Amino acid sequence: MSTEDRPPAPRSLAEALRARGDAALGSLLRSRPDLITPVPTDLTQLATRAGTRASVVRALERLDRFALQTAEALAVAADPATYGELLGLMAGDDADPAVVAALPHAVDLLREQALVWGDDDRLRLVRTARELLAPSPQHPSPTGLGPTVQEATAGMSPGRIQEIVTAAGLASTHDSVSAVTALAGLFTDRARMTALLADAPADSLDVLERLVWGPPYGQVTHDPAPRLRWLLDRGLLLPTTPGTVVLPREVALHLRRGLAHRAPEPVPPVVETAAVHRPQVVDSAAAGQAYTALATVEELLKDWDEGGPAVLRAGGLSVRDLKRTAVALDVPEPAAAFWVELAYAAGLIASDGEADERYAATPAYDEWLEQPPAERWSRLVTAWLAATRTAGLVGGRDAKDRTLSALGPGLDRSAAPEVRHRVLALLAGLPEGAAPAAGTVLARLRWERPLRGDRREDDLRGRLAEWALSEAELLGVTGRGALSAQGRALLGAPAAPVPGPEGEPSGPGDKLPVHHHHRPTPLAPLSPAEQAVASAAAARLLAPLLPEPLDHVLLQADLTAVAPGPLQRPLADMLGVLADVESKGGATVYRFTPGSVRRALDAGQAASDLHAFLAAHSRTPVPQPLAYLIDDVARRHGHLRVGAASAYVRCDDDAVLSEILADKRAAGLGLRRLAPTVLAAQADPAGLLEGLRAMGFAPAAESAEGDVLITRALAHRTPPRTAPEPVPDGPPVPDDTLLAAALRAIRAGDLASTTPRKPGTAPAGNGELPRTGAAETLATMQAAVLTGEALWIGYVNAEGAASQRVIAPVRVEGGFVTAYDHTADEVRTYPLHRITGVAELADDAD
Repeated sequence: MSTEDRPPAPRSLAEALRARGDAALGSLLRSRPDLITPVPTDLTQLATRAGTRASVVRALERLDRFALQTAEALAVAADPATYGELLGLMAGDDADPAVVAALPHAVDLLREQALVWGDDDRLRLVRTARELLAPSPQHPSPTGLGPTVQEATAGMSPGRIQEIVTAAGLASTHDSVSAVTALAGLFTDRARMTALLADAPADSLDVLERLVWGPPYGQVTHDPAPRLRWLLDRGLLLPTTPGTVVLPREVALHLRRGLAHRAPEPVPPVVETAAVHRPQVVDSAAAGQAYTALATVEELLKDWDEGGPAVLRAGGLSVRDLKRTAVALDVPEPAAAFWVELAYAAGLIASDGEADERYAATPAYDEWLEQPPAERWSRLVTAWLAATRTAGLVGGRDAKDRTLSALGPGLDRSAAPEVRHRVLALLAGLPEGAAPAAGTVLARLRWERPLRGDRREDDLRGRLAEWALSEAELLGVTGRGALSAQGRALLGAPAAPVPGPEGEPSGPGDKLPVHHHHRPTPLAPLSPAEQAVASAAAARLLAPLLPEPLDHVLLQADLTAVAPGPLQRPLADMLGVLADVESKGGATVYRFTPGSVRRALDAGQAASDLHAFLAAHSRTPVPQPLAYLIDDVARRHGHLRVGAASAYVRCDDDAVLSEILADKRAAGLGLRRLAPTVLAAQADPAGLLEGLRAMGFAPAAESAEGDVLITRALAHRTPPRTAPEPVPDGPPVPDDTLLAAALRAIRAGDLASTTPRKPGTAPAGNGELPRTGAAETLATMQAAVLTGEALWIGYVNAEGAASQRVIAPVRVEGGFVTAYDHTADEVRTYPLHRITGVAELADDAD
């Protein structure tokens, strides 16, 4: 393309955006969705919004390390800078080939993000980004560079500048501006600078060496040492404030051989493999852990079935209740916090909203229990992927130094879903069965999203990644540290890369120091619809790997039953009432006790029912001691009756009541005889039942009608509750429909605001709406109907939103104008009273 044919260089970011096609603009709006919240009226407003501090900070924080280093280099380069100058700052005098290869992509990324605009011969960093990244005493640059010679000498006296120029071997000039320019020219001339420094004392060079990579500031006394005096006299160090000197940027770049950064990082760190297992071993281990996860959540909800812990006044679980939950689940407290938060995120538990507020299972829990195990697992992991609540923070402190509690406020971290997804995506990029070295995963994430400024947030991001790895293992998304097949499907990931010969394991569990140098294809987070499809696919892969529930147990003579695997739900529920769990593991051991048998009888079972149940579900004969235990408890069960008086006890055998009255342990119950077969008590019925049972009796509760109450554990449920909504990390990425509508509106508004008008008919170049009287507006509209010409109008809709439009009037009648709207590309009708004014377009307007 000749110079004459080349389009003119953009003079502003708005012009640069105006030259983009819809695909490029759409890419910008997807990567920076805050720019269309709300939709800007035209490209000028879009460019203005793209340059605001909040939006620029957000965009900078989402750059990878090399793209951010490129932006930092542009901030210390001339404005505008050429691509060659930028390449020199990034690659140095040695022209690092890796930097040379990666820099075009980094510049294109900065352009796409609207942080840089202009052609390669005039690259401009947006002003706000330059202000954020350029060196200043208050905000040092990550490059470690200081101010330029011109900036450092801004307040220096002309006489002192002339002294420096002369000491540096330059000819004196007639004014300070030319003197500073000559000094800067000396410092940027490699040959002359080399000659100047060749005469420098060795200890003076040591001073420069200490300042060259930053910070560039140093302290001096009012009478500097000779090594400092030599540097000050020649401008190699320049005073800034009394007692402080700075190394000028040009001098530092010469000493650095042109590099803006000490260590440019054009290539992301490699995710190294710490161990390699057979894929079948990984999938089986993950499936086993997935089953354990389901069992753990069920056990948690079963423990809270009749109403769980009380809700703290400030919200959440108390430390004591979390410890109790950890003991009940037989897990550490951090793991207990994770399971509680996971059940909450999945909508399975919530607060009941009563006056005495407690946590309890939701109606959704009963629906979840009826689903097949693989689908239940899929629901849990889908909730985990999207949850912003972060269980790892439990026990820490918030900004006001208050303890963060499980299920309490302050646990949301909007970055959590993105970090989880990215961690799993990095694992998906490894060959099947490969478990990564955790440190290399963290290093990769820090390269992809280097955080600036707040080191606490930087530390949080690393902790989020560590928690993601451990939680994925707890849930069975990974097995032995490697991503399972069902975990890969959960991400919608393609088949894993095949490992090379160096990555072949010699057996399950072999640990090899394998390094995979491929870069995995980035996996974008899925939309809700896509995630539902991926979760269903993961469930289908997991289902065959889960153990089949058993319909039997093994009864033993020591009053125990062994379940050699997972039990079918009706069997497990009944056995949970009839016996106490003694130990868990590959096999669950249940123990029968008088209390557990009485619990089954209280639930409405007869002794014959219990005998039949055990005989039907035991692969071994029912041991005689167990049969005797059931019969003995059943014989005494219900002999005593307890009702509400405050409470009373009645028994047909008055000798039993006399025995109770004579027992010293009954003193606290406040008993007195009302009749030969009735005792009244000051204790409530529940306390009376417990007291008599503690004395060795087996009373049964009865209703006001005298019927035995069947004390089944009634499941306490909250009212219908929705799962907590994740806290978004900024505005959501627009979908295709919203994006197309936004682009159309922006293009339309831009057309209206940039279409040339006839001189004298509208404000020139100030973006204001045209203003004309009602009579002039009507006359101009009617004339345009006859001539077929297009007009520029200002319009205010019913909501009060003003816009500019280009229309071709077709008909004017009844206070309305019907016209073809060029900005909307359709025929529309507008009330004349909402048109603020009208202006004719220039004859050469398109």
